[in-house]
Amino acid sequence: MNARPDLTSTAMLTLAGAAGLLAFVWPLIVAPAATLDGNSQAPFVFALLLPVMLGIVVSELSRGTIDVKSLAMLGVLSALGALSRPLGAGTAGIEFIFVPLILGGRVFGPTFGFLLGSTTLFTSAVLTGGVGPWLPYQLLAASFVSLGAGLLPRATGWAEIALLSCYGTVTAFLYGALVDLAMWPFSLGMATDLSYVAGAPMLENLHRFALFNLATSMAWNLGRAFTTVLTLCVVGRPLLRILRRANRRGTFAECTATVP
Repeated sequence: MNARPDLTSTAMLTLAGAAGLLAFVWPLIVAPAATLDGNSQAPFVFALLLPVMLGIVVSELSRGTIDVKSLAMLGVLSALGALSRPLGAGTAGIEFIFVPLILGGRVFGPTFGFLLGSTTLFTSAVLTGGVGPWLPYQLLAASFVSLGAGLLPRATGWAEIALLSCYGTVTAFLYGALVDLAMWPFSLGMATDLSYVAGAPMLENLHRFALFNLATSMAWNLGRAFTTVLTLCVVGRPLLRILRRANRRGTFAECTATVP
């Protein structure tokens, strides 16, 4: 089936996307006199994210596109992603967590993907002790990654793996850049060429951030992209078949890709 998100879910996802983008790019538009406190930002992002997630779940439950079986699959994929994170997280950017996010969003659709990104990163943070002011931004960024996978065009066979690999490469860098951008103002002092300057012209701060991201995170982003592409090429096709078989048998309503 090819059910798309209903009006309420679409509105919720649009709200989350717009507000989430604002939460990431706020360093580029903040006033010069603003008080910067990384810990004070996180509760507001959580306050936005939780009602949006609940609203999506209620909306999908009310129209029957998310039932007990799909919630169980959400839990299984979230647990799989959470368990895969300790396998390489923190070691040269080796991360396997993007694979279940991309495959889950691809097979079960954008709404499911948005929920999957948030629940997976939250569960993994609890398991690995990664809870901190950066967590809300990781939840949103991961949700966008999995949501976007559900919006990719149709493809089959190795063409689909190539599509997902290209998407995984791009989002590996975007994910790292978004999380870095939100936390960048608190990462350095004010005396370096890479430091954030509140109220400076946007292009100047973008230049500073590009240098900061290149110097501090590029190796991790490259490792994340390489790991994601390699894993998709090795196990992507059988995992897609397994998930699609579960989708058909469980009558999950959102499936945006052609079943080979």
